[in-house]
Amino acid sequence: MSSWDITMALATSLSLDDLPAQSDPPSGDPSEFDTPVLAAVAAARARTYDAVCLPLTNTTWRDRWTRMCILSGDRDGDTHAEAEARAEAWRANPVFELEELTMTRLDEAEGVIAMVSDWLELDASDDWVRHDSEIALQQELSYASYLDVQTAVLPPPRNRGQIASYGRAINTCLARTPYMQLSIRLPIYDPSIFQSDAAKPSASPPPLATPDSVASFDSRPSTPEIRTPDLRNAPSTKASEAELNATWEMWDIVRSICAYNPRLTLTLDLTPPLPSVPGVLNRWAAEPIRHVFLPASTFIANGKGYPVLPKGSQTFIRDIMKHRPVVILAGAARGRHARGGEAAYLQYVRHLEKTSAAVRQAATAGTVEHFARGYQDFLQAPLQPLMDNLQSVTYQTFEQDPVKYQKYEEAVFRALAEWPPAERIVIAVAGAGRGPLVARCLAAAERAQRSAFVYALEKNPSAYVTLQRRKAAEWGARVALVFGDMRGAALPEQADILVSELLGSFGDNELSPECLDGAQRLLKPDGISIPASYSAYMAPLSSSKLYNEVRAGKDQEKAAETPYVVMFQAVNLLSGHGGGTGGRCGPQVQECWYFEHPRRDGVLGADGVPPTNSHNTRSAQMTFHIPHAGVLHGLAGYFEATLYGDVGLSIHPQRKDLVSKDMLSWFPIFFPLKEPLYLPSNAELQVSIWRLTNARQVWYEWYAESFLPVLHPAPAQPPPGPAPRVDGRGSFVAAPATPFATPSPVVEAMDNPFLADRPPARLSPKRVEEDDARRDAGVVKIGQTTLHNPGGRSSWIGL
Repeated sequence: MSSWDITMALATSLSLDDLPAQSDPPSGDPSEFDTPVLAAVAAARARTYDAVCLPLTNTTWRDRWTRMCILSGDRDGDTHAEAEARAEAWRANPVFELEELTMTRLDEAEGVIAMVSDWLELDASDDWVRHDSEIALQQELSYASYLDVQTAVLPPPRNRGQIASYGRAINTCLARTPYMQLSIRLPIYDPSIFQSDAAKPSASPPPLATPDSVASFDSRPSTPEIRTPDLRNAPSTKASEAELNATWEMWDIVRSICAYNPRLTLTLDLTPPLPSVPGVLNRWAAEPIRHVFLPASTFIANGKGYPVLPKGSQTFIRDIMKHRPVVILAGAARGRHARGGEAAYLQYVRHLEKTSAAVRQAATAGTVEHFARGYQDFLQAPLQPLMDNLQSVTYQTFEQDPVKYQKYEEAVFRALAEWPPAERIVIAVAGAGRGPLVARCLAAAERAQRSAFVYALEKNPSAYVTLQRRKAAEWGARVALVFGDMRGAALPEQADILVSELLGSFGDNELSPECLDGAQRLLKPDGISIPASYSAYMAPLSSSKLYNEVRAGKDQEKAAETPYVVMFQAVNLLSGHGGGTGGRCGPQVQECWYFEHPRRDGVLGADGVPPTNSHNTRSAQMTFHIPHAGVLHGLAGYFEATLYGDVGLSIHPQRKDLVSKDMLSWFPIFFPLKEPLYLPSNAELQVSIWRLTNARQVWYEWYAESFLPVLHPAPAQPPPGPAPRVDGRGSFVAAPATPFATPSPVVEAMDNPFLADRPPARLSPKRVEEDDARRDAGVVKIGQTTLHNPGGRSSWIGL
């Protein structure tokens, strides 16, 4: 669980050239800062930084590695042999020389984020360069671990063709350094996509690096290379979906190869300008962002000459403050902007934190975010209200929700106000707990100036004691207490209004339908149930944090087939608002099913109770459009309830603030997947979910399939321009983007579950020709999950 009681951490990134300039101590005894690193750290803390980001090694180490491992064609045979002998000796026993390191003492590493050598090519096209780069990386990380460095920032992958080699090397390092956090520095996209063809680096690097090519990295800063284009000369400000996806795709490959290791995180580089496509930015919110690299070049000058960020960057940084990242400022002391100096950058970033909606809401009493502090992305098992008796502290937690009880009071008030004139109205509170609904019903009767009598039913013997105390002290003769389960208890008379708070995060997951089936006999035929109805909703969700939380369970198979109540934070809803081929996909969040009370058409036994529970089974099949590539880790569940009239409760992400803003009682529910399911851009996801029951239990089963639209377009000339760049140090891009898959021989045998149920589309005249071209459109299946929780083998709710 995370804490919101700490402020965001700020770090300064220093290059090797910055260290000598930082050698003078800010104040006090010079002997206290007797090395350049100690002086740099002390000076940074004096300027209110929390940490310093420093390269672990210097150019001396790079030069030695180059002489050993990179053979130049102009060397003679003896020189080659000597270099190879030195390289073999080093490979057998990798060791540093003292002069190759920036830090040599334990106290120097305290408060330092180590930057691994950015010239290491873990994804080089040459096998030996990759091999020796991996040995050098392991050597650096081993030494950093020796100094008790907590976090090391790794250079980014740059060669899409060898991304698997990069991921395998990182996975090996994670296994060999078991206590260190490794963070890969990546931009949101490859900025070279905006460069003209002449400015782009060669798509085919030489097969073997040379000393000169390695030495060319000398001019780069001490942080990994990110090429920033001159956008004034850029031919276009638009990029294809595949190009914007490229760096995220590489991250997904690396973390998948590393089995979602929780010690592998992201250092998100905001050097290039951010794209304006929200979906491209939103998916990073579901990733483990540990650092944000923010160079001074990203800032622009406001009207007074002070550094500020473009509006898109402001919005993005405010949003990711919910991750509590370490913001690494680079170049802030170099006078890039006319006014403010280094302090202006720090003040501005802290201003963004203070004005972040996530931070403000967490600090504001009465909001869901404040109530849930420490429980973000924390898995909680749903309640078993029929099997377990709640503790008083659990009741107390839910009673802190003023919104829910205000809504209940308003619903009862309106029902009483519209009730025909009567001398006495009977209200039954089914599941009274410690009595908050009883008190609200009495308050509503007073507001409506109606004479009401309340029966309070409760099966929890301990809570029943509290009800007795409150009846004696507060309610008196206006309330009668009845001990027992609402499904079997009897009342002296039938009620006009039946009030209950049995809803769960998915509406029915705490067995409200079953409980109210049994309690309906307590209600007059023309009586009112509050709530009157409720619906369950669902959306596809990506979250590496939740996926890892599920895998941390002792029994991973059971954990992956258990729904959890979760206060979502580091998540991204993958679905778009409608879309798909022919508009056949539904909205971003779709309704699963619906329950209504009281049931007017149910089959009842002689005791007034349904003979079986089969009428409460449900199933749903939903189709979602996935506009941007992502990874499905599970399904997010929500509910919305109508209490009475237009008074309701909702945790639906798009309507909750309109229906019941700041309601605290329910977090969403999370249906996990055993294995992640990759979804490419423009995919369609079909989700199936079932609510099933037997004589003793209710459980859910869920399953998903992914499809890609396939068309038969008319033959077209290929677009002019160079072939897609697949390899090379200058490109992250693997392939160009197309809105739909190209025609395929499998089209004739494709799996198309949608055409039979596809509603007719209303097209404008301008789209008739386009509709004709797409008449034969269909989908090809590209993936599926297993059926989760068959027969309720891992999770169920007991009747």
